[in-house]
Amino acid sequence: MSKVRNISHVVSEFILLGFPCRWEIEIFLFSIFFITYILTLLGNMAIVCAVRWDRRLRTPMYILLANFSFLEICYVSSDVPNTLANFFSQTKTISFARCLLQLYFFFSLGTTECLFLSIMAYDRFLAICHPLHYPTIMTSKFCSRLVIFCWVYGFLWFLIPVILVTQLPFCGPNVIDDFLCDLGPLLALASACVPIPGTVLICGTMSSLLIFATFFYITGSYTLVLRVVMQVPSVAGRKKAFSTCSSHLAVVFLFYSSVMMTYVSPGSGQAEGMQKFTTLFYSVFTPFFNPIIYSLRNKEMKDALKKYIEIQ
Repeated sequence: MSKVRNISHVVSEFILLGFPCRWEIEIFLFSIFFITYILTLLGNMAIVCAVRWDRRLRTPMYILLANFSFLEICYVSSDVPNTLANFFSQTKTISFARCLLQLYFFFSLGTTECLFLSIMAYDRFLAICHPLHYPTIMTSKFCSRLVIFCWVYGFLWFLIPVILVTQLPFCGPNVIDDFLCDLGPLLALASACVPIPGTVLICGTMSSLLIFATFFYITGSYTLVLRVVMQVPSVAGRKKAFSTCSSHLAVVFLFYSSVMMTYVSPGSGQAEGMQKFTTLFYSVFTPFFNPIIYSLRNKEMKDALKKYIEIQ
């Protein structure tokens, strides 16, 4: 036990390889990341401001969307700025403390995103399956409680895995073949020192439980919604119901399809070559696509954004 404690702090920093390639390609990748990051910030901030300033959008559905857009701003900011800095770094190092801090915020924000997607599915379920009870159930007070629950529980869920990671014996290898401090590579580095089946099991179980529980809840909610929508007699009514759900379903598909490939079994060594790209997709490009998806498929949001841009 004492030996483990002695080697647990040998590694004081990690090396994030990022995207090793020629200088010209790195400049190109930096430009892509930088433009994507700026557009993501602008797009999601536009949605937040549109909901804030347009009274027609002060409904539970848009309040949840505004909080979700703010979450996306925080989410993409937890990894992209450091990735951009690494393109021009000679050492590409990150301290042990900063690495664990990034791990905690990145996964806590990801957990919060899963919860928000579930709450947004619940909102659409109530609005379409129980329209008469919707105003009395989804009140502003109840909506605020749901928002607080997502943020608080999201940052509590991943505390245990992060605490377990801080206790791991990082005794030698410190090169992470990724652009951020991800759970899988960190577990792999620790496994190179001593076997850690318990930690891998706990982290994998908590990740899988969160991902599958929220995914199946969303799937179940929209299965019930689809059954109700198909019973709507008018084509116009069905089209309107589908339009309110299609944007959310598109975001759910983009997010969960890549997340499931990455975190259902962290540290297992499966699809190591793909992990960097799946992480890149849901952590960088999904927040970029969200404002486009929600604004293009929603007339009220498009009108509010046009009004906000004209004011500016």
